Amino acid sequence: MSDLHIKEQINALCKELQLHNYRYYVLAEPTISDFEFDQKLKTLEQLEKQYPQFVDANSPTQAVGGAINPNFVTVKHNKPMLSLGNTYNDEELLEFDGRVKKMLGSSDYAYTCELKIDGLAISLIYENGKLTRAVTRGNGVEGDDVTLNVKTIRSLSKQLSGNYPPFLEARGEIFMHRKAFDRLNMERLAKGETPYANPRNVAAGSLKLLDSNEVAQRPLDIYVYHVFAQDNFLFGHFEALQAAQNWGLKVSEFSEKCNSILEVLNYIKHWELKRKELSFDIDGVVIKVNEFIHQEELGFTAKIPRWAISYKYKTEAALTQLISVDFQVGRTGALTPVANLKPVLLLGTTVKRASLHNANEMERLGICHNDWVYVEKGGEIIPKITHVNLSKRTAFSEPITMPSHCPECQTLLVRQEGEANHYCPNDVSCPPQVIGKIQHFISRKAMNIDGLGEETVELLYRNKLIKGVDDLYNLTYNNLISLERMADKSVRNMLKGISDSKNKPFANVLFGLGIRFVGETVAKKLTQQFKSIDHLASASFEELCAVDEIGEKIAQSVLSFFQNPANLALIQNLKNANVQLEIANDSQTEAISTKLNGKLVVISGVFAKYSRDELKNLVELHGGKNVGSISAKTSFVLAGDNMGPAKLEKAAALNIPILSEEDFDALLNND
Repeated sequence: MSDLHIKEQINALCKELQLHNYRYYVLAEPTISDFEFDQKLKTLEQLEKQYPQFVDANSPTQAVGGAINPNFVTVKHNKPMLSLGNTYNDEELLEFDGRVKKMLGSSDYAYTCELKIDGLAISLIYENGKLTRAVTRGNGVEGDDVTLNVKTIRSLSKQLSGNYPPFLEARGEIFMHRKAFDRLNMERLAKGETPYANPRNVAAGSLKLLDSNEVAQRPLDIYVYHVFAQDNFLFGHFEALQAAQNWGLKVSEFSEKCNSILEVLNYIKHWELKRKELSFDIDGVVIKVNEFIHQEELGFTAKIPRWAISYKYKTEAALTQLISVDFQVGRTGALTPVANLKPVLLLGTTVKRASLHNANEMERLGICHNDWVYVEKGGEIIPKITHVNLSKRTAFSEPITMPSHCPECQTLLVRQEGEANHYCPNDVSCPPQVIGKIQHFISRKAMNIDGLGEETVELLYRNKLIKGVDDLYNLTYNNLISLERMADKSVRNMLKGISDSKNKPFANVLFGLGIRFVGETVAKKLTQQFKSIDHLASASFEELCAVDEIGEKIAQSVLSFFQNPANLALIQNLKNANVQLEIANDSQTEAISTKLNGKLVVISGVFAKYSRDELKNLVELHGGKNVGSISAKTSFVLAGDNMGPAKLEKAAALNIPILSEEDFDALLNND
């Protein structure tokens, strides 16, 4: 059999199986049995195994996962993924309609109404009909590339069909149906594992798993809610959704085109009553002006489109009884009271626990043992106790109070004046604090250690292989290979990641040490000022306070850290491990020029050539200083797209120069 014939056979099987996937997962109208489908899939797998040169990245066989992402690349969105303005009542929605009518100067427009699914937003890029990239919302400007994981979602078309445009961006919501979520939790309970909290968290967490094979085991689904094409040949949003469906994308059958605001209100009321009959969770309705020409005319504010709004349903509350309160210790030593509740159904999920935040919140609630309490979901996700039903309280009820000692290590708790939280000061040997500090040290913005995750840190600590971050550098192959879930490849990847982290810059190390109040920016300023850990450790209170933006609270925290003998021993061990504890090359932090010396710069908006962080870095490298708000002292505003109108107005009122990205480039490159 010739190679050409084999390739044609593989392509034909791929197309046939993709069609069956579409009929099964999108249309819910299968035309063959599961057994027949599986037999065809096995045939394709065997052919691809024999002839790997003909395997397509979007083959149905690839939807089972199996690839490992060492980390997630950050990708800038073609267009920002903006959030929507929210409204909670009819009056505010009517005001929105009034603004639309006034700006368009006409009432000749329609709306598209869509259910606001409680999931995770995703951007999908299709080139010549093939899915080439999937990116999370992230901060709205850029997100994580999770293409391998998204390709495991069986209801998602990896290859479009019909008369699709050569380039298409589709935006959708990844979610999990309630029955699928319940089934997943039953499987976890059968294995003795902790059940998941809610479908939305599982969907979001699944996309960040490193192993796409594991993602493929999660019953995720997706609805596309927006499409962009290079040449927008479609009339409006509703028509675009219909076209997307014809191209093979899954769109919600519950979306509806409304010709008046009255029809919109009827749609909202209908689904407020019917939402519990849906197979998935929603928290409201999204209303969009339908016609694209009207959307362009209405435009955007700094953060939101003027042509769309979200109507949020009132949060549902449930009455249940308080069973007990646990006191959890976090990485910083802060104690958080968590209420254990008699299980109660709330918006499709069973609620058993709710945060009480701190002693102030418990006092505000006046909560007592065995109280009956009302529980809501903040943002319909996080359960919280809103108030106590006093009519059900017994005469002998006793208030719940904070413990005097740490529940993990029995150290006497402290509470600083003016702070809401109680703290355990034993940051050296209190187990959750130690584990949390190590997890912070390995995190992406600190040492970014590949092959080492939060669960593995806990495993290493429980097996007494590590007691602090310095112990990571003493781990050996023989230490690790005998541990549960540790295979040869994962051990080698972890050890390589730990070894590579020795080259991370001093600022990353300082941030990773988890000194209270020392975030990324503060760590960078301290390392640039003091150049080495030894100089920083010997700095006086006055010298620390003299550093730009370092206040008394931060200075005192840094002093306290270096006054602790255990922390000094930790620093010495990191030195012995050859971790970067000084700026290796001063020229890296020296200014490129003095063109912006003494200049105070405000950066606002979205930029085409640079990210905001890159622009801030350029300002500093040329001697300038970044500031967050406009004042009479501001030298100029560097403005991108969607700059806030309030900032624009203030800059004009104060006669502050406004520079574009091109103006800024010219300023820096002008000799």
